[in-house]
Amino acid sequence: MAVLLTHKILRPACLWLPLLLGACAMHPATTSMVPQPKPAAATPPVPQPAPSTAAEAEFRSFVHDFRQTALAQGIAPSLYDLAMGGLSPNAKILSLNEAQPEFVKPVWDYLATATSPLRVRNGQNALAGQEQALSAIEARYGVSRYILTAIWGMETNYGSNIGSFNIFQALATLAYDGPRTGYARPQLLDALKMAQQGGFAPSQMPSSWAGAFGQTQFTPSTWLAHAVDFDGDGRKDLWRSVPDALASSANLLSEEGWAQGEPWGIEVRLPDGFSYEDADIDIFKPVAEWRARGVRTVLGEPLPQTPQTGALFLPAGSRGPAFLVYNNFKVLLRYNNASAYALAVGILADRIAGKGEVVGDWPRDEQPLTRDERLRFQRDLNQLGFNAGKEDGVLGRQVRAALRAYQKEKALPADGFATKALLERMDGELASPK
Repeated sequence: MAVLLTHKILRPACLWLPLLLGACAMHPATTSMVPQPKPAAATPPVPQPAPSTAAEAEFRSFVHDFRQTALAQGIAPSLYDLAMGGLSPNAKILSLNEAQPEFVKPVWDYLATATSPLRVRNGQNALAGQEQALSAIEARYGVSRYILTAIWGMETNYGSNIGSFNIFQALATLAYDGPRTGYARPQLLDALKMAQQGGFAPSQMPSSWAGAFGQTQFTPSTWLAHAVDFDGDGRKDLWRSVPDALASSANLLSEEGWAQGEPWGIEVRLPDGFSYEDADIDIFKPVAEWRARGVRTVLGEPLPQTPQTGALFLPAGSRGPAFLVYNNFKVLLRYNNASAYALAVGILADRIAGKGEVVGDWPRDEQPLTRDERLRFQRDLNQLGFNAGKEDGVLGRQVRAALRAYQKEKALPADGFATKALLERMDGELASPK
């Protein structure tokens, strides 16, 4: 498993992270249950100067046409013109959106940064500064204060980096053309709804380049579905109210099924000769079964009796640390569907709470695959008869399943972890005469 070196996913904590870690998404798509006002009467749009480039002309045309969509959804014409008038496509956002990273960062390097001693200390200080609010949030929503603090740290480094892009320019740039129009257009409409319902001035709504915003980096759709006014000032302000932001994240996790008082997971030790086919975050089994197969805690103790089901997660394959993850890990994936992100949140939360570091050794001699090698890896699996799906350089769930099938056929540890050695082996098989 590897983490891309470029900026974060469509939220600052991990821009391209989900694209490599597979089956990834932003916050789960939700439909706002907030009653919408009746459509406002259409008024002429604010006149704009003539565009200077073809791209800008296309952008202006999109903004003009999208106005009718927004007004039909109840957005006030004056708000639309205030938020969208005078915008032009942002070249930096276009560049970030089209980036194809060449090299990836190994998961152990990603975790070293995400759970660094400095971030742990800052997290402990941040928790102490919000102790009263976090205690009240934990009591109301049942979500661990340590998990919430870790999310805050992962998303914006405890509020120090909430984004500096204009949310409407960012989303409009992504929405008018390119690979993310299906994501950005609904989010742009929801950002307008958020400004109208929340009473926010469009100029006071900074975001990441992909339109995520606030202390814990919500998308507009998640604000509509999950944001709460925890400090009681009448506004769900995730930019300027830390209690609102942390409580909104807690509300999201609670509504996605967070189990109060249960851990996200624990580090475990696997016995010699362990069969890895079932070691996958999608395969939950009774803990009693894992216990019967010789799985113990990393300190060699019997597995806890609760939670009663869990999945084995090997973020670096059979040569790296192993974790038994529970229901709450799955809930973290609903916040950000990248397994390395969820693991980082869990480990950071444990470290903020005073627990120790990961015990198992990482296979630091493994070199990350380049983009060309990732494409070749998928191509090799497909040509060898193992369905790895679309050859796009994204080593996700389907690639892992195909690789496990290949490894099992070749009597190799079926851990689904892509390495240069496996790529060379497959290259050799394809080059050999039939």
